[in-house]
Order: sequence, then C-alpha cells, then structure tokens
Amino acid sequence: MSVSPHLPGYGMLSALRNAAVRTGVYLGLCLSLIFAAWVVVANRMPLLERFALERNAAAVAAIGLLALIPILRFYGMPGSLWASGLIAWGILSISYRMLGFFFTGLKHRYGAFQVFMAGAVVYTIVATICWIGTVVWRLRGPHPPIGPVSHSSTPPSNHRTT
Repeated sequence: MSVSPHLPGYGMLSALRNAAVRTGVYLGLCLSLIFAAWVVVANRMPLLERFALERNAAAVAAIGLLALIPILRFYGMPGSLWASGLIAWGILSISYRMLGFFFTGLKHRYGAFQVFMAGAVVYTIVATICWIGTVVWRLRGPHPPIGPVSHSSTPPSNHRTT
C-alpha cells in the first residue's frame, strides 16, 4: 500500500512553492486583515473616536512594517521583491474594493485601482533601487580572471622569437 506524500488538492497549489508568491499571498492576507480591522474600528466603534489619531498611527505603522517584509526578505532579488510586493498589494486592493461595498466612504476617497497603483509604484521604485544596488555591489566585488592566465617565462608557441 503506497502512501501519498501530499493531500489530494496539493497540485492546484503548486504556485505557492515559489517563495515570492507565497510571501505575497500571506502578506496580502495579513495586510487585508489589518486594514479591515482598521476600517471596522474607525466606523463601528464610536467610543474609540477620541483615540482616532493614535488608532490611525498604529494602523499605518502596522501596515508599513508589514509592507517592509518583501523588501527585507528579497533585497538581493529585485524580481522576487517586485512580484511579492505586487501580489500582496493586489490582494489588499481587492479587499479594499470589497470593503467599499460595506463602507461607501472608501469609494469616494480612493478607488481600488488608485490604492493598487500607489503600492505598485512604491514597490517598483524600491525594486529598481535594490537592482541598482545589487549591480553596484557585484561590480565592486572581486572579479575572476578572464580566460586562462599563464605565468610561465617561456613565450607562447605562436609568438616569434628573433
């Protein structure tokens, strides 16, 4: 009797084997949960209205710190950084759109596409800066010799000796 190493639906989740995709999906879900909690607390709990500044600062700080995860994880791999960030921000934009159905003020402030583009521009700039940093780091590093280097005192056989 053979035992399957994976559950039956595991093949459908093969995209999650990539670290950038997995990080983007998990981060997008975390960002969406924090944003949803922020909007619910801001709109449905009037007792906490006097702490609005602190509430908003804490939510922005939490979202900002979570948004740093792809940058810190994939600093040397700008393509993975960009993909992970855009996947996460895309999931956040979808949840922003869904929350806009329940909280109509969200649609009037910013659209979901504007939220997505704000994150996409930031992650594109950061990925470009990381790419330039990686190129500069590699250029300043040690260079391997090009081709075979001969240190013998006899000239090569194709040189004239007269």
